[in-house]
Amino acid sequence: MPADEPADEPAAAAAAAKDPAAELRAAVQAVESGERPAASFFTRPAPPPPGPAATRPGAVRPGGPAAGAARPVDVPAAVPELLARGGAPDALAPRVVAALGEGAAEELAADPWRLLAVDGVRPEQADGFARALLGPECTPGDERRTRALTAWLMERAAAAGHTALEPASVAKSLAEHAVPDPDAAVRDAIEAGTVLVFQHPLPGGPAAGEDEAPPVSVLLGLERYALAEESLADGLSRLRGTFGPAADGGQDWAGAAAAAPSPSAAELIGAAARSALVVHTGGEAARAEPAALVTAARALGLRACAAAHTEDGRRRLAALLPADAAVTVGGLLDGAEGPGRDEDGLFAVDLLAVLDCDRLGAEAAAALVESLPDGARLVLSGDPQLLGAADPGQVLADVLAAGGVPHVRSRTPDPGPVGELVSGIGVGELHQVAAPDKEVVIVPVRDAGEAVHRTAQLVTESVPRAFGVPAADVRVITPGHGGAAGTRALNAALKERLNPGPGTFGGFDPGDRVAHSPAPGHTRLATVADADGEGLWLDGADGRFRVAKERVADTVRHGWALTAHQAAGSRWPAAVVVLPGDASAAIDRAWVYTAFSRGERHLSVVQGTGPGLARAVAEPPAHPRTTRLRALLSEQAASAAQAP
Repeated sequence: MPADEPADEPAAAAAAAKDPAAELRAAVQAVESGERPAASFFTRPAPPPPGPAATRPGAVRPGGPAAGAARPVDVPAAVPELLARGGAPDALAPRVVAALGEGAAEELAADPWRLLAVDGVRPEQADGFARALLGPECTPGDERRTRALTAWLMERAAAAGHTALEPASVAKSLAEHAVPDPDAAVRDAIEAGTVLVFQHPLPGGPAAGEDEAPPVSVLLGLERYALAEESLADGLSRLRGTFGPAADGGQDWAGAAAAAPSPSAAELIGAAARSALVVHTGGEAARAEPAALVTAARALGLRACAAAHTEDGRRRLAALLPADAAVTVGGLLDGAEGPGRDEDGLFAVDLLAVLDCDRLGAEAAAALVESLPDGARLVLSGDPQLLGAADPGQVLADVLAAGGVPHVRSRTPDPGPVGELVSGIGVGELHQVAAPDKEVVIVPVRDAGEAVHRTAQLVTESVPRAFGVPAADVRVITPGHGGAAGTRALNAALKERLNPGPGTFGGFDPGDRVAHSPAPGHTRLATVADADGEGLWLDGADGRFRVAKERVADTVRHGWALTAHQAAGSRWPAAVVVLPGDASAAIDRAWVYTAFSRGERHLSVVQGTGPGLARAVAEPPAHPRTTRLRALLSEQAASAAQAP
């Protein structure tokens, strides 16, 4: 409602009070226009004080196993009985108890749609369960259903990387699930505390008048991710507020920069000397620059280390640093690697460089920043061209977009024909590169069957013969798991060629390459070692671990062929990227950039998309994730600028 029509406000308010949907629409419109604050329409429960981010419920160790062997769950007899009454399989009982706790039976009996809180359950399955239990009382507008659906939609959005959504987007999705009054359902979910509501000034929006609030955007979010992003923003502000270069005791940062191995490394060292928070971006070769910074800081007497996202990333980093200075993010957080924590639970470091920040979600980033002591330096290093983090959030992109911190752009290009090809893709150009030693090979194919045949031939014969790279060091990357040339079909063909066997252990044999995914988006690459009555034993880059037998079917796949999301964060001597004819709709510039950059020495592209590949590279990057971190950081910067 325009601010210059106050006389109509009572009538509109009265009408809205009779119509919850109209009330929600009026609320959102008024908040977005700046007429009224969000708090006047929506109530947000005060969040509990945040504990250590690393121990938040549901958090998964970044790049680590995340409990490879799930703890056994005691299932009360009432749970499978209730599931049977609702037509749900008994096998679901352990997951129900894991999600809902010991009182799962009572909770489900009172609210059958709570079944949606169980991983893997879809709305139509929860609806069928509810119909079986409630009979004619089961209606599509039941508030229990609409609240559960709202939470499920928010969790599904989180799985796609979003930490927040616009109310209109949630309402539209609810309508697609036959909710009769989706606007009213959104308002009810807010009032029930299922979701929280936030307002942030619109970037670049029109200035408000003297008596007007500035226009804002309204977002909905789950408390878990709201706490993470707010904690992260507060932690970054704390580091900047407690930093003082004078506290270094006169270290010769200028001398360290002068001795740096490259101009970009010198620029990074100089930026870290002056600032608590520095952003560094670049490709694979640019990893040497934060490594040079850590080396220089340690030479100056500071406690410094660098953390990569995956074990493979740590391996590549360790080639540039002393062994104790290269860790994984997960190992640093759980204390298995790195300098450990002091008596206050904080990392015993003066400088931390976090590599692969393109893979860093909001929760892991919050855990790291919460654990840094006052006055510490933090360098966030990554490649913004790569596919985003598996977890919700886009930390690197948001910190870059918010601005206000030194940003060092590496001028060190990735070497060779593969590096030249990938650099062009990053700016939307698919070049034909000179590859005199066949570092890049394009293999045209007519259909998916030919793509699978040629891929197996490349992995088992052509690449090992031409480059001396064992088949075990060649990884195949394809857009999806299904389809005639997805990971399932490719892995079946590669197993037949590389490790044939009957699949004695739940479809697996010793020597099989596998991808273990203990949580959605998290992949740990390993080899099958053995099996016993308790589960499957796997050998990973960081040792042997067991996957409980009841978790094998859900979490372990063959892993000679991976999706680009699974492969992100790791590199191999050679990579074979498979693009069947139907892949065009599934790939974009970030996908191609990520997949093509997984091979260190050689890249083969099994190309069946025709001009679809060039189109995917040329089109602008996909829309970014919906998050709140950029707005939180911008608000902090604005407040600091206004402070006396």
